[in-house]
Amino acid sequence: MLLQCQDNFTTTFSSYPAMKDYHEQLAKKSRWTRCHVNELHIQPLDKDSPFYSSPLSFAPGTTNEAIEDTAQNLGLAMDIDGVLYPIRTTAYKSLLDRAKISGTVLPKLSRKVLSDVLNECLKIYPSDALVLIRDEKVSAVHSGDETDYSVLPINELLVVLQNKLDLRFPGNEFEGGYSDHAITSASWKMPSQKKDLLGAYTKHLNSIGKSYISKNLVPGIRFVTSDTGVASAKVSALLMGGQYPIHIGSCIAVDHRHQSKVSDFDTALDQLFAQFGDSIAKLQKLTEITLSYPVNAMTRICKKLSMPKKTALEAIQMFEMSYGGGPATAHDVFMAMQEIMFLLKSENTPESKLLSIEENLARTLSLDWNKFDLAKAVNY
Repeated sequence: MLLQCQDNFTTTFSSYPAMKDYHEQLAKKSRWTRCHVNELHIQPLDKDSPFYSSPLSFAPGTTNEAIEDTAQNLGLAMDIDGVLYPIRTTAYKSLLDRAKISGTVLPKLSRKVLSDVLNECLKIYPSDALVLIRDEKVSAVHSGDETDYSVLPINELLVVLQNKLDLRFPGNEFEGGYSDHAITSASWKMPSQKKDLLGAYTKHLNSIGKSYISKNLVPGIRFVTSDTGVASAKVSALLMGGQYPIHIGSCIAVDHRHQSKVSDFDTALDQLFAQFGDSIAKLQKLTEITLSYPVNAMTRICKKLSMPKKTALEAIQMFEMSYGGGPATAHDVFMAMQEIMFLLKSENTPESKLLSIEENLARTLSLDWNKFDLAKAVNY
């Protein structure tokens, strides 16, 4: 496991108690502070900065590792009430939002020029900011208006979710968890609910000769959240038991907005069973859609969803070699597209990127497949 002060820190969990304990300790050590945007002041923190070799300028407890890591990454620090904190890369977008600026040229500026630009913009706005300080660095700079950002503590969300799963899905099993500075995720499988949730779907697959797909499938859920502005608190339906979990649509989500509370997440979870059923129904409906040009359809859909080109082309080629030509169903193509996730996982793709691609891939359930089923081949 890498040092937590480093921007590329990641950790995984094999048990729910370990993950819960980690986030409880993280919550105790994290600090949320409100201040005026026009009182924020940014300093350069690259190797040319006078602060780089002056750790006494920083908040007590700031290590040389945190300073050096920041210099290698974002290269900025924030002065809050006369105390300096390194800024983590996760805070960059929210910092730009407070300054109300954007643009691809900004990262190309020297850290001195970038900090000057930010300061000139920040001092214009008297609105409030909500700053998250965690693991020695500023991790986010949200709007201080409670209608714009609501804190939903990850440790509390985990407790609510586990309690709800125990109530509604007894026998659930924690599959694994992941955290980095930007995002947290965890998955559970629910083997005791296979008949209730997947019964009609597996029976249908068996009737059309697809028992090799249905025999290992187990219902599951994926929990994803972030307190740095990357994601809402959401739970999505999964099919587990294959090479890689199949994301079949977002079930419920509570945004960090409009004074949302953890209790809202608890209430939203009551919809989980019904939403899971809706997702399975959409998946089963794909078996009724016949594609005359399935390879072309798969290529067009991968292109529309901006799947990683090299990996998508590899999955398309594997499908073309295996299905034998002729028509195929949208369900066949959807399952073939899951190979993209397995290949990316095998290539050690970062978890945060996998989660984003996985969610994007689930959008295929709601597409109009006939629009992609064209005779003309398309270049990716």
